[in-house]
Amino acid sequence: MAVTASGVFRRTAIERADQRVSWERTDQAFFSSGACHVLAWTCRDFYPDQGIALAAMYLGDYEHPLHTYARWGTWAFDASGWNPESELLQVNSDFEGRPVRQVETIRSDLREFCEEHVHRQPHQYWADPTERARAYVARYDPPWL
Repeated sequence: MAVTASGVFRRTAIERADQRVSWERTDQAFFSSGACHVLAWTCRDFYPDQGIALAAMYLGDYEHPLHTYARWGTWAFDASGWNPESELLQVNSDFEGRPVRQVETIRSDLREFCEEHVHRQPHQYWADPTERARAYVARYDPPWL
């Protein structure tokens, strides 16, 4: 699948206000905007022996990350599947009209990350998205195969 900027799927006001409406979006939309961090942690946990890291990209003067994804070498996994990380960063920069100012390797656990960056933990969604994320990760062949 071609890499798509996460902002293409930015949640509408109703999707931000109503968890069920947000949940009912397509998997790609749901995991691009609103649950990208859940997908990233799930990807890392899905392949525990591969040394997958987690990353967050920041744009402009945003205090919190624009998008979170899993990283393996020069590859990135997000709602667009596995793509070169450079393409993921470029597509998001192009869409937002400003360059990625920082890519941070995430060292905290999911709970800490959510608390620090005002993200929902899995139990705070309309339904826990973890199984949905596992099924989504399984759809894509990783680059090491």
